[in-house]
Amino acid sequence: MLVALALAAALQSEPASALPVAPAEATTGVTSFPAVFFAPLQPTTALDMLERLPGLALDKGSSQRGFEGGGGNVLVDGLRPTSKTDTLEEILRRIPAGQVLRIDLIRGGAPGIDMQGKSVIANVIRSQTGGLQTMVSAGANRISADRWAQFFRLESNGTIGKKAWEVSARFGGWSEDDGDDGPHVRTGPTGNLISRSQIVSQTPNLNGSLTAAYQQPLMGGTFRINGRVFNEKKKTQEDDLFSFPVAALTQTDGLATGRDYELGGRYTRPIAEATTLELVGIRQTSDKTSDFLTRAPTSTDRFTLGRKTEETIGQAVIKRDLGRGMSAEVGVEGALNRLESQTRLVRNLIPVTLPAANVVVEETRTEAFAKSSWRPSDRLSLDGGLRFETSDLSSSGDLNLSKSLSYFKPRIGASWAASPTTEFRVRFERVVGQLKFDDFVAESAVNTGAVTAGNPAITPEQAWVAEAAIEQRFWKDGVITATVRHSALSDVIDRAPVFTTSGSFDAPANIGEGKKDELIVSLSLPLDRLGLERAQIKGQGTYRKSEVTDPTLGTLREISNLPPVEWDATFSQALPAWNSSWGIEAKSGARNSSYRFNEVFTTKQNTYVKAFYEWRASPDLSWRIEVQNMTQGGMRSTRTAYAGSRKTTGIAFVDDRDLAFGRTVFVRFRKTLGG
Repeated sequence: MLVALALAAALQSEPASALPVAPAEATTGVTSFPAVFFAPLQPTTALDMLERLPGLALDKGSSQRGFEGGGGNVLVDGLRPTSKTDTLEEILRRIPAGQVLRIDLIRGGAPGIDMQGKSVIANVIRSQTGGLQTMVSAGANRISADRWAQFFRLESNGTIGKKAWEVSARFGGWSEDDGDDGPHVRTGPTGNLISRSQIVSQTPNLNGSLTAAYQQPLMGGTFRINGRVFNEKKKTQEDDLFSFPVAALTQTDGLATGRDYELGGRYTRPIAEATTLELVGIRQTSDKTSDFLTRAPTSTDRFTLGRKTEETIGQAVIKRDLGRGMSAEVGVEGALNRLESQTRLVRNLIPVTLPAANVVVEETRTEAFAKSSWRPSDRLSLDGGLRFETSDLSSSGDLNLSKSLSYFKPRIGASWAASPTTEFRVRFERVVGQLKFDDFVAESAVNTGAVTAGNPAITPEQAWVAEAAIEQRFWKDGVITATVRHSALSDVIDRAPVFTTSGSFDAPANIGEGKKDELIVSLSLPLDRLGLERAQIKGQGTYRKSEVTDPTLGTLREISNLPPVEWDATFSQALPAWNSSWGIEAKSGARNSSYRFNEVFTTKQNTYVKAFYEWRASPDLSWRIEVQNMTQGGMRSTRTAYAGSRKTTGIAFVDDRDLAFGRTVFVRFRKTLGG
């Protein structure tokens, strides 16, 4: 990506003043891309359009509790979707391209736009008129010679006057691509062979969802309500066939089920001149169960987990346009969260006592916030905000405790356009993470036998973040951005030992201070000038270096489960003469290492490559074929286990599992009715 940055500068053959710039950009910080810009690319959904939008790398947002601050970098009609379980990709996939009037790319901030802490945001503006439109799609994925997975989608939306509605039903199944067949080798501390086996596994999935939304005018404003039901069933079947030292078989069978419900609503209305009130409410519940049985020649383990989570959110925001390029908003949010978890581990018919196996965790959280943006000149924009969060948590069951937390979270950002094609952005912010409810309860790693204890006593991780970015636009639609980011961390959440009467366990814990430095480079490179019409390369790469003190060894190491390098790249080209498009997508195989007191567990996914071809047989019918996992890569995991603590004992064994999923073929058709 650094090479691409130098290449972009070298290839910029036109002076800055000669490059076309959207008329609104100089005064509002907004570049508009009308629907005709995307027409030669023949998109079918808003997601297709955003994937080709120059200068935007899609950010799906976070899965944190609460609503404020967790959104991605895409708005729909100026608003963030009022859903937390429905992904941003799914929402954009349900918006037909024919309903999109334009997409606004907002850099640095603009009056009346909540940037959600992002430097760049896309705003999808839809047509407010139109009749009934229905989209039907179905397809199949060839997993192997004897395994197929099918899916079906039905999506419909329409408007009647000022009323609008949409509904989506999705049902299908597939196999996970995180490993299938491959060797499993265990060696001793001197490299001596302990065992050798061949793993044969599959994890078929079956899930379905029903999503609906309705919007209409109400009492001088606009009311929108949306709901979603999601159901999932996932099986795990793995046979470990040993050939050394003796022929033997270890089998793991598991079943995980889940059901999610969500109901959300938003009401907006003007309450004074240039002032708007916005009310948001969300209620979601999730029920999940897991049951895993591992049978080895000399042992039998059974792990069961039942977990129910509930969240209720209410938010009120007042937004005001102050004129002269200024806007402000103030708001308050309240949330009630509850987790009920029951965990059981039975080893050779004997129950094993796990820390925090059966707990009920409750949280009451309140957050008040104020934000403002100001564009004092055509070249400079400023935005800032202050959030104050309080949280009261309590746990009962195996561990009884309660605590209260409060944090100030200031943020300030600035964007300066040095020229019509060059922009500098800076950000300084205090970020406070949220406690993951998963860290509160005990779990067991399927197939490895490693047990993780729960820890309701942990506190959120905090960071002071400083960020600087430079964006260079070239060749009309070319954009390259380089970002450097430094995070000074405190109360880092990582891994630490827990000692009980039934044994020693690994658990999530606060382990002190740390730091994280990142270099992020993103590129949108049109290839017309290189002889490939309507072709584009788009990608992003991240180099990351982290540092924390290992609680077991007392020495510096990287933070657990934080990949040092990540990247993705896509080449795509529209072929209007053939009513089709094609492309290749590649994604890096990120490495993750987890440093536990008695083992180091590292996973490395191989580079994933996918090729696709899509044909528009008619304006309302398209066919798509994908060859997925072309490199036939999978995931390699290495578990270096110690006899006890990594500080006081030596290596007991090293487990190496090199599993490959194999190449698959995906076929889909999509038919649009009405419009």
